Amino acid sequence: MENEIDLLQGTLDMLILKSLALGQMHGFGISSRIQQLSDDALQVQQGSLYPALRRLEYKGWISAHWGTSENNRRARFYSLTATGRRQLEKETANWSRISKAIGAVLRAKEA
Repeated sequence: MENEIDLLQGTLDMLILKSLALGQMHGFGISSRIQQLSDDALQVQQGSLYPALRRLEYKGWISAHWGTSENNRRARFYSLTATGRRQLEKETANWSRISKAIGAVLRAKEA
């Protein structure tokens, strides 16, 4: 896709954590939520999403359980843990700081 945006390393983790802060969901739901909230600017591929979910679960930032999706399929549902919520707060503060700094650089005028 020509308008596809490359995410900075770690940004996908933050987007997943934010999606789950809005409520538990399965992998496809997380991907859809990110796409929806970004007005279709961000599309997370399965090859990136599921390794990230496993990594976040290993870190204890999310938990998972098996359930039935809205179309009666067996699916793994993910939830944000208390540790994940604290991590999201850290990531959000860091993102704000970085984006402010990048904005300052981009606004610089030629001498």
